[in-house]
Amino acid sequence: MAELLSAERISDNRAFEREWTALRECVSPWSDKERLRQYFPTVDWPRLLMLADKHGLVGQLAACLNDCDAAMPPEIQQALLERQREQNFLTLRLTGELFRLLELFNRNEISALVIKGPVLAVEAYADPAMRSYGDLDLLVRQRDIRRATGLLIGSGYQATVSLDAIRAGKIPGQYLFCKPDSKLLVELHNNLTLRYFPRPVPIEDFIARRIRVRVDGHEVPAPSLEDHLVLICVHGAKHFWKRLGSIADVAGLMARQPGIGWERAGLSANAVQAEHLLHTGLRLAMDVLHAELPEPIAARVREDAVAAKLAARVLHWLPAPGYAHLGLFERAAFRLRMRGNFLAAPAYLLRLSFSPTEEDWQADGKMMSSNPVLDALRRPFRLARKYSRAGKD
Repeated sequence: MAELLSAERISDNRAFEREWTALRECVSPWSDKERLRQYFPTVDWPRLLMLADKHGLVGQLAACLNDCDAAMPPEIQQALLERQREQNFLTLRLTGELFRLLELFNRNEISALVIKGPVLAVEAYADPAMRSYGDLDLLVRQRDIRRATGLLIGSGYQATVSLDAIRAGKIPGQYLFCKPDSKLLVELHNNLTLRYFPRPVPIEDFIARRIRVRVDGHEVPAPSLEDHLVLICVHGAKHFWKRLGSIADVAGLMARQPGIGWERAGLSANAVQAEHLLHTGLRLAMDVLHAELPEPIAARVREDAVAAKLAARVLHWLPAPGYAHLGLFERAAFRLRMRGNFLAAPAYLLRLSFSPTEEDWQADGKMMSSNPVLDALRRPFRLARKYSRAGKD
């Protein structure tokens, strides 16, 4: 059994360099099986499994090891089987609930797009159970939020954002719902909650360009491949690309969806001024997972100096998810770089720093503030307290 790694050691890539390299090869759609087999005799299997778990890649690791017929220790094989079984059961419950909610919304004339979750698992991995996820994410219009909240509450969900808060015009980070009996989680998003986009998401355009993705025999509405790619790249940047799973999602789409229109993806990113964020996701997929792009697009990505700097910063903390602490100033610097433009970057950071979420207008956990100015002023102080604490990440 492997020696347990301290936070200090796991933050040092040298402590598990072989396992990190093997994991990257395992989850890359462009991996070389012969080269991959050379890693297995020397890897520390418990550490490899730990890394895969931290990066949200247990399903992809298991599929790779089975495909390569790797001679892994029995206890590792059993652990993988158990975690796959757990993910399969959760996936079945989530997809079943997804079909029910889509039908409920459809009956009530609420348009919804499925983002990430089972749709991305099918698009990037051709298997709803391959990608690890624990909730359902739906993109809906802001005008439908109140009715959708009422329908979910009527279906047994508890809302973290009350109808009173919605009527008062409060905008959370997401509209989160949970079912205490089954522990199902649902998040509703729209152009107002997706605040990490440099410009508001053109949700009507997303809906107009929607496609149908087949999930477990059902056709579900989803963003176009190009819109979805931009969305997951912005989402990855929002979370500082801390997990290899986010990069694997981008690489999976690139490898398994040859129909991606790269010019259309560029136009979608340009509409929300997220070209640098799209290029960062593509750059990381190329540098970390050997992703291949058409040469004109690859050249454009390489020439993006902002994306190059963002990707370089990500590589400092990427190998150690959950352990590499990003302090307040490093987080702020990354946010500034996300915009790239010297004029737009400060405005972007200020908007994020003073746009209150439910954590700000429900500061004591119960009472809802009625003063939006105080909510906005409270936010930067809360963030400073939250991210100045060592080990918070």
